[in-house]
Amino acid sequence: MTEKTTGHTRRTILKMGVAATTLPLFNINHAWSQDVAFDGKAFDAGGAVLRVGEWGGPWGELVNKYLLTDFQKEFNCKIEYDSTWPWFPKFVAGGAEKPPLDITNWNLPEMFKTAKAGDFFLKLDELLPNVPNAKNLWPFATANGVGVTWAFNQYGYAYRTDLVSPPPSSFKDLWKPEFAGKRGTYITSNTLQMDFFLVACGIFGKDQYDLDAGYEAMKALMPAKISDFTGNMQTLMDRGEVIVAVLDDAEPMQARDKGAPFAFWYWTEQQPILTQTYTISRYAEPVQKKLAFALLDRALDPTFIGNMGKEFYLRPTVSNAVLPDNLAKAGVVNSADAIKGFWVPDWNSYLENEDDIVETVNGIFAS
Repeated sequence: MTEKTTGHTRRTILKMGVAATTLPLFNINHAWSQDVAFDGKAFDAGGAVLRVGEWGGPWGELVNKYLLTDFQKEFNCKIEYDSTWPWFPKFVAGGAEKPPLDITNWNLPEMFKTAKAGDFFLKLDELLPNVPNAKNLWPFATANGVGVTWAFNQYGYAYRTDLVSPPPSSFKDLWKPEFAGKRGTYITSNTLQMDFFLVACGIFGKDQYDLDAGYEAMKALMPAKISDFTGNMQTLMDRGEVIVAVLDDAEPMQARDKGAPFAFWYWTEQQPILTQTYTISRYAEPVQKKLAFALLDRALDPTFIGNMGKEFYLRPTVSNAVLPDNLAKAGVVNSADAIKGFWVPDWNSYLENEDDIVETVNGIFAS
């Protein structure tokens, strides 16, 4: 069990050698420089407050129901639940040593953007030994190199079976003339739009780096309905204002299983996924850091992931998770090869060009 929790512990300083002499003394003596470890056993946190960054709405209600309510009792702590996304501005506003959250759930682009902006998160080699249930993770859960992915969904097109015929069968089908004004995608800060744009760059151009091809594709997509979140897109589809839309597979599968005329087509040309990924703040205070280890450990328990899979059709990243009936009936399997063929964009490249992409695409959507 490793005891390292920050970049300024005694062990790390020794490894740094001469470079350690340049560290300010207050870094060595500060509370967050203390070694913290978690072995999986419950402990009394004495009413300490753990600041958790998570999604709101029905998602937040179920995270509280299936995880946080029992966690507060088990560890004698209080959860301060922040659902006012985005997280990036909050982290950079105070700097790495004053994190706004102790443990945070991310989609990958904003997580990478925050990681590039400073030393905000514990490295995986410091984090994973303190999370016993991490031993059950499939390798792809930590392949991003920054955080721990605990669940994911796959991208494609949701469509109304009563209003769309024939169903989509290629990525380019969203651009069909009959869908003009009734097709949907998202604002540029939404990860679904980011992935959609990058796939369009590759399908209409040379590769994901062909931004000009992506811009031309977005122009050709207009007129389209532009939504902020998937929940609003689902509402537009319920009303028939949108009949085919960029979406992950969760919402349309939920609607279909409730009898709504929804179906889903998975992109075949490129297959990106929407991930749920936790990070722990490097400079969280010791008790909060230990609680964050514990919360991540409990989040990787098959029971919690199974409950969230049942409610949100999330696919697990731990090998010992038993798929709920709704996923099993849909043909989902839980194996190390579960995302074979899936594609993760070069988010570092996207972030390097983000200002240009956002400005250009926003201008297209506003025109």
